[in-house]
Amino acid sequence: MKIGIEAQRIFRKKKHGMDMVALELVRNLQLIDRENEYVVFVKPDEDRDVLRESSNFRIVELGGGPYPTWEQWALPRAARAHGCDLLHCTSNTAPMRSSTPLVVTLHDIIYLESISLFKKGGTAYQKLGNMYRRWVVPPVIKKSKKVITVSNFEKERIARFFGMEDDRLVAVYNGVGRHFAPVTDPLERERVRKEYGLPEPFFFFLGNTDPKKNTPNVLRSMAMFNAESETPHHLVMLDYDEAALKATLKEIGHPDLRDHIHLCGYVPNTELPAIISQAEAFLYPSMRESFGIPILEGMACGVPVITANTSSMPEVAGGAALLVDPKEPLQIREAMQRVLSDQDLRKELVSKGLERARKFSWQAMAGAVLDIYRQVHQESQSR
Repeated sequence: MKIGIEAQRIFRKKKHGMDMVALELVRNLQLIDRENEYVVFVKPDEDRDVLRESSNFRIVELGGGPYPTWEQWALPRAARAHGCDLLHCTSNTAPMRSSTPLVVTLHDIIYLESISLFKKGGTAYQKLGNMYRRWVVPPVIKKSKKVITVSNFEKERIARFFGMEDDRLVAVYNGVGRHFAPVTDPLERERVRKEYGLPEPFFFFLGNTDPKKNTPNVLRSMAMFNAESETPHHLVMLDYDEAALKATLKEIGHPDLRDHIHLCGYVPNTELPAIISQAEAFLYPSMRESFGIPILEGMACGVPVITANTSSMPEVAGGAALLVDPKEPLQIREAMQRVLSDQDLRKELVSKGLERARKFSWQAMAGAVLDIYRQVHQESQSR
């Protein structure tokens, strides 16, 4: 069987959620499958060293312009030219016209919900992306042989939205990278502290301008926490725009909080464990997630995790995190105080978190996806 995998963005320098999932899928398929042939389709970019070819894995760099033209024209033509028996598109969208049988990973359908396009917040790029997905996803789902999503929560949402009552829809959990582990070496901790200018003490927050990340309420919580704490803390954030931060702080009435927010810029995924390991807690009270890989990354690094009681997050946390209502800054602030003041609770969260994170691996995810490839191929052959 020859399998095509769309991994368009894995060579770009600044990789985020879906890019890392696609990269981990290919890397782990390389480890477990020596039988089938693979063609990995990517766009040319500067970070080529993240993935290397092997005996049965070929990397094909495709031009073809911006995302829509690359996906709708260049990708299906390349899959056909390379004789692929199936094409797995890994990041929500896929060619609407493809003669190659399709498997699609539909991470979420947030962009199909009413909140996605018109709610205040988010960049123009994010909104244009949502418009493209709204146009492409419904017809793609109808023609896909299998649709993979990442949690049972999202599976139920997708099934309800599209009226999918057959077995084409499958939930396969994401994993957590093996390098996510407590970093205790004092020299490594100090190196990272100096490299990124980390303050002491600090909470760690993965937020961005997407409204679902709940940045305004996290900032409100931080302001409330420092107003009542004898020891003011900092909030460490990654890859966040200075102007956007100042605008949000002004909007919520806390411009002075800027002195206690530390922006690190973009941080490579491999450096994150040494930063997270030094945090008082990992804050992830998102409004809506289809999975929430950072929840597991925080747990794997041995710090308490505070996340939301909504969507997939309780499913992923599995009782090993403090759950809060993301719309209530007071609840977030109280959880922050609890993980500092209650040492028994802190130890319990750390212990349960480490155990919970060990239940998720990229190799298990790749194995489940490989089974899906085999099933799709067998069904195609029998027709």
